[in-house]
Amino acid sequence: MTKSTKVIPPFPQMTIGVMGSAGGNMTEETKKSLRCLGECIAKRKHVLITGACPGMPHETVLGAKEEGGIVVGISPALNLEEHVEKYHSPTRGYDAIIYTGSGLMGREIENIRSCDVVIFAGGRSGTLGEFAIAYDEGKVIGVLRGSGGIADHLDKIISMVDKETGARVYYESDPYKLLDVLEAVYRERIFPRHKRLMENNDPDGMSDG
Repeated sequence: MTKSTKVIPPFPQMTIGVMGSAGGNMTEETKKSLRCLGECIAKRKHVLITGACPGMPHETVLGAKEEGGIVVGISPALNLEEHVEKYHSPTRGYDAIIYTGSGLMGREIENIRSCDVVIFAGGRSGTLGEFAIAYDEGKVIGVLRGSGGIADHLDKIISMVDKETGARVYYESDPYKLLDVLEAVYRERIFPRHKRLMENNDPDGMSDG
Protein backbone atom coordinates (compact mmCIF):
# COMPACT_ATOMS: atom_id res chain seq x y z
CA MET A 1 0.00 0.00 0.00
CA THR A 2 1.61 3.26 -1.13
CA LYS A 3 1.39 6.44 0.87
CA SER A 4 0.20 9.73 -0.59
CA THR A 5 2.97 11.95 -1.96
CA LYS A 6 1.14 15.21 -1.38
CA VAL A 7 3.58 18.12 -1.60
CA ILE A 8 3.91 20.23 1.56
CA PRO A 9 4.61 23.88 0.72
CA PRO A 10 7.84 25.24 2.26
CA PHE A 11 6.23 28.36 3.70
CA PRO A 12 2.71 29.26 4.89
CA GLN A 13 0.37 31.79 3.36
CA MET A 14 0.61 35.54 3.77
CA THR A 15 -0.35 36.55 7.32
CA ILE A 16 -2.58 39.59 7.80
CA GLY A 17 -3.09 41.14 11.22
CA VAL A 18 -6.26 43.08 11.98
CA MET A 19 -6.02 45.39 15.00
CA GLY A 20 -8.78 47.59 16.36
CA SER A 21 -11.11 48.49 19.20
CA ALA A 22 -12.06 45.64 21.52
CA GLY A 23 -14.88 47.74 22.97
CA GLY A 24 -16.87 50.91 22.44
CA ASN A 25 -19.54 51.67 19.90
CA MET A 26 -19.44 50.19 16.41
CA THR A 27 -21.79 51.27 13.63
CA GLU A 28 -23.56 48.68 11.50
CA GLU A 29 -21.68 50.03 8.48
CA THR A 30 -18.33 49.47 10.19
CA LYS A 31 -19.38 46.00 11.32
CA LYS A 32 -20.34 45.12 7.74
CA SER A 33 -17.04 46.46 6.42
CA LEU A 34 -15.05 44.37 8.91
CA ARG A 35 -17.02 41.23 8.06
CA CYS A 36 -16.28 41.88 4.37
CA LEU A 37 -12.59 42.31 5.20
CA GLY A 38 -12.52 38.94 6.95
CA GLU A 39 -14.36 37.25 4.09
CA CYS A 40 -11.94 38.69 1.56
CA ILE A 41 -8.88 37.60 3.57
CA ALA A 42 -10.25 34.05 3.68
CA LYS A 43 -11.26 33.93 0.00
CA ARG A 44 -7.74 34.96 -0.99
CA LYS A 45 -6.28 32.16 1.16
CA HIS A 46 -4.41 34.39 3.60
CA VAL A 47 -4.08 33.71 7.35
CA LEU A 48 -5.85 36.16 9.67
CA ILE A 49 -4.16 37.07 12.95
CA THR A 50 -5.81 39.12 15.71
CA GLY A 51 -5.28 39.81 19.41
CA ALA A 52 -8.02 37.24 20.16
CA CYS A 53 -10.20 40.02 21.52
CA PRO A 54 -13.86 41.00 21.11
CA GLY A 55 -15.06 44.04 19.16
CA MET A 56 -13.78 45.04 15.75
CA PRO A 57 -11.14 42.32 15.25
CA HIS A 58 -13.69 39.66 16.17
CA GLU A 59 -16.07 40.86 13.45
CA THR A 60 -13.25 40.20 10.99
CA VAL A 61 -12.72 36.75 12.50
CA LEU A 62 -16.40 35.86 12.05
CA GLY A 63 -16.30 37.06 8.44
CA ALA A 64 -13.20 34.96 7.74
CA LYS A 65 -14.68 31.80 9.25
CA GLU A 66 -17.86 32.16 7.20
CA GLU A 67 -15.57 31.59 4.20
CA GLY A 68 -13.56 28.79 5.81
CA GLY A 69 -10.48 30.92 6.46
CA ILE A 70 -7.59 30.18 8.83
CA VAL A 71 -7.61 32.34 11.98
CA VAL A 72 -4.99 32.60 14.75
CA GLY A 73 -5.42 34.61 17.95
CA ILE A 74 -2.56 35.99 20.08
CA SER A 75 -4.08 36.10 23.56
CA PRO A 76 -2.89 38.20 26.51
CA ALA A 77 -3.87 35.32 28.79
CA LEU A 78 -1.79 32.56 30.35
CA ASN A 79 -4.31 29.86 29.40
CA LEU A 80 -7.87 29.30 28.21
CA GLU A 81 -9.33 29.86 31.68
CA GLU A 82 -7.73 33.30 31.94
CA HIS A 83 -8.61 34.08 28.34
CA VAL A 84 -12.32 33.51 29.00
CA GLU A 85 -12.75 34.53 32.65
CA LYS A 86 -10.21 37.33 33.16
CA TYR A 87 -10.13 38.94 29.72
CA HIS A 88 -13.69 37.97 28.63
CA SER A 89 -12.29 37.19 25.19
CA PRO A 90 -13.88 35.10 22.42
CA THR A 91 -13.10 31.55 21.38
CA ARG A 92 -15.51 31.24 18.43
CA GLY A 93 -13.87 31.32 15.00
CA TYR A 94 -10.27 30.56 15.97
CA ASP A 95 -8.25 27.66 14.60
CA ALA A 96 -5.58 28.27 17.24
CA ILE A 97 -5.11 30.63 20.18
CA ILE A 98 -1.55 31.37 21.31
CA TYR A 99 -1.41 32.09 25.05
CA THR A 100 1.37 34.58 25.77
CA GLY A 101 0.64 35.29 29.44
CA SER A 102 1.98 38.78 28.72
CA GLY A 103 -1.13 40.84 29.45
CA LEU A 104 -2.89 43.26 27.10
CA MET A 105 0.08 45.51 26.45
CA GLY A 106 2.79 42.86 26.60
CA ARG A 107 1.32 40.64 23.88
CA GLU A 108 1.26 43.50 21.34
CA ILE A 109 4.83 42.84 20.18
CA GLU A 110 4.11 39.17 19.40
CA ASN A 111 0.89 40.22 17.73
CA ILE A 112 2.56 42.64 15.33
CA ARG A 113 5.68 40.61 14.63
CA SER A 114 3.59 37.57 13.67
CA CYS A 115 2.08 39.46 10.70
CA ASP A 116 3.40 40.16 7.22
CA VAL A 117 1.08 43.16 6.93
CA VAL A 118 -1.10 44.83 9.55
CA ILE A 119 -4.51 46.47 9.08
CA PHE A 120 -5.86 48.99 11.59
CA ALA A 121 -9.56 49.69 12.08
CA GLY A 122 -11.02 52.02 14.70
CA GLY A 123 -8.96 51.73 17.84
CA ARG A 124 -8.22 53.34 21.16
CA SER A 125 -5.09 53.44 23.34
CA GLY A 126 -4.22 49.73 22.93
CA THR A 127 -4.51 49.94 19.15
CA LEU A 128 -2.37 53.07 19.19
CA GLY A 129 0.32 51.05 20.99
CA GLU A 130 0.12 48.35 18.32
CA PHE A 131 0.37 50.95 15.60
CA ALA A 132 3.44 52.48 17.26
CA ILE A 133 5.17 49.07 17.23
CA ALA A 134 4.20 48.36 13.62
CA TYR A 135 5.30 51.79 12.44
CA ASP A 136 8.57 51.77 14.39
CA GLU A 137 9.45 48.32 13.04
CA GLY A 138 8.88 49.34 9.42
CA LYS A 139 5.82 47.20 8.75
CA VAL A 140 3.52 47.37 5.75
CA ILE A 141 0.36 48.93 7.21
CA GLY A 142 -3.18 49.29 5.93
CA VAL A 143 -5.73 51.68 7.44
CA LEU A 144 -9.45 51.14 6.99
CA ARG A 145 -10.74 54.68 6.58
CA GLY A 146 -14.12 55.56 8.06
CA SER A 147 -13.85 52.96 10.81
CA GLY A 148 -13.54 55.62 13.52
CA GLY A 149 -11.15 55.79 16.47
CA ILE A 150 -7.46 56.38 15.94
CA ALA A 151 -7.57 54.83 12.47
CA ASP A 152 -9.18 58.02 11.16
CA HIS A 153 -6.34 60.13 12.63
CA LEU A 154 -3.25 58.08 11.86
CA ASP A 155 -2.14 60.31 9.01
CA LYS A 156 -1.97 63.24 11.48
CA ILE A 157 -0.18 61.12 14.08
CA ILE A 158 2.43 60.07 11.52
CA SER A 159 3.05 63.67 10.50
CA MET A 160 3.46 64.65 14.17
CA VAL A 161 5.90 61.80 14.81
CA ASP A 162 7.99 62.96 11.81
CA LYS A 163 10.18 59.85 11.78
CA GLU A 164 11.21 57.69 8.83
CA THR A 165 11.19 54.04 9.85
CA GLY A 166 10.73 52.29 6.53
CA ALA A 167 7.05 51.64 7.29
CA ARG A 168 4.62 52.02 4.40
CA VAL A 169 1.08 53.10 5.23
CA TYR A 170 -1.87 52.81 2.82
CA TYR A 171 -5.39 54.16 3.32
CA GLU A 172 -8.63 52.83 1.81
CA SER A 173 -12.28 52.86 2.89
CA ASP A 174 -13.10 49.82 0.75
CA PRO A 175 -11.74 46.60 2.35
CA TYR A 176 -11.35 44.90 -1.03
CA LYS A 177 -9.29 47.77 -2.45
CA LEU A 178 -7.21 47.89 0.72
CA LEU A 179 -6.33 44.21 0.34
CA ASP A 180 -5.50 44.73 -3.33
CA VAL A 181 -2.95 47.38 -2.36
CA LEU A 182 -1.45 45.37 0.49
CA GLU A 183 -1.15 42.23 -1.64
CA ALA A 184 0.69 44.19 -4.32
CA VAL A 185 3.13 45.61 -1.77
CA TYR A 186 3.60 42.15 -0.22
CA ARG A 187 4.47 40.65 -3.61
CA GLU A 188 6.92 43.46 -4.31
CA ARG A 189 8.61 43.95 -0.92
CA ILE A 190 8.10 40.92 1.32
CA PHE A 191 7.56 37.77 -0.76
CA PRO A 192 10.86 38.03 -2.71
CA ARG A 193 12.74 38.13 0.60
CA HIS A 194 10.82 35.12 1.91
CA LYS A 195 11.42 33.27 -1.35
CA ARG A 196 15.18 33.83 -1.15
CA LEU A 197 15.23 32.52 2.40
CA MET A 198 13.32 29.41 1.41
CA GLU A 199 15.56 28.75 -1.60
CA ASN A 200 18.77 29.18 0.37
CA ASN A 201 17.81 27.23 3.49
CA ASP A 202 16.43 23.77 4.24
CA PRO A 203 12.64 24.13 4.68
CA ASP A 204 12.75 21.29 7.22
CA GLY A 205 15.40 23.03 9.31
CA MET A 206 18.68 21.57 10.51
CA SER A 207 19.17 19.26 13.47
CA ASP A 208 21.78 20.05 16.11
CA GLY A 209 23.28 16.56 15.86
